[in-house]
Amino acid sequence: MPTRKIVTIDEGNSVLTTRAVEVDPGEFGTEALETLISDMADTMTAAEGVGLAAPQVGVAKRIFVADTEAGPIALINPKFTKISRRTDKYEEGCLSIPGKFGIVRRSREVTVEALTADGEKITFTAKGFFARVMQHELDHLDGILYIDRIKEQQG
Repeated sequence: MPTRKIVTIDEGNSVLTTRAVEVDPGEFGTEALETLISDMADTMTAAEGVGLAAPQVGVAKRIFVADTEAGPIALINPKFTKISRRTDKYEEGCLSIPGKFGIVRRSREVTVEALTADGEKITFTAKGFFARVMQHELDHLDGILYIDRIKEQQG
């Protein structure tokens, strides 16, 4: 169960605030990609998180893992194809901003399109808390932290 160091905001590492790059099709099925995904899932679980994006372990690629009832899933090059207009406010935290929490407004429902670790295209609709996790993690891939969303809502 190898884990990786989680990059925190106080380290000043720009990987957290820079848009991550797409995973190249040639990387699918490689040991390097499989190891990264496995390490990310182990790191998320060890840190008691519900999601973890590759930039949070210092890798600027468009990958995140999220906890589900069936165990962790990995989503590669994810994007939203539909975002509900209905929103909710809820408290969020982040493994890269330890010990801090804030109220963030997010869509109640999102439709996600992504690739699996095998390069297969998947599409699903996430609702409620799982939709919030999807939005939080996809924000990481765009270099956006939840604290940026709080500032937007106040300003």
